[in-house]
Amino acid sequence: MQPIMTVREIEDFLDREFPQIHADGRVLSITELRPGGLTMRFDPQQRHLRPGATISGPSMVMVADVAAYAALLAHLGPVALAVTTSLNVNFLRKPEMQPIVCDCRILKLGKRLAVIDAILRQDGLQDAVAQATVTYSIPPVGR
Repeated sequence: MQPIMTVREIEDFLDREFPQIHADGRVLSITELRPGGLTMRFDPQQRHLRPGATISGPSMVMVADVAAYAALLAHLGPVALAVTTSLNVNFLRKPEMQPIVCDCRILKLGKRLAVIDAILRQDGLQDAVAQATVTYSIPPVGR
């Protein structure tokens, strides 16, 4: 499946419809858009840490959800009312205070539901720090 939006169109849509994503500064950027998926980079700040100098679980969940939503938008179009109905995350390794890349792959893109696999890795490393499966409800056409 081919993307129908460009990186610029996706980022403009997110900036317009969800400005709160970057309320405390821009930390997310799309680095690759490809058929069936995309990659997003997360540059964590001090506010994303938990005790022990590790990136917090809520921060990684945010990255997985925003990246998966961006992958959905890229292949579905600008549908603001597509909403997360399920997000299951497995935290696999302690993430250090360095960038995370989130590789998303669309597993299913139906008329009413989309399922996306998100793998989070520390920038430049092979082993995943987390894996998430995200399901979105897609509104009927015309809504």
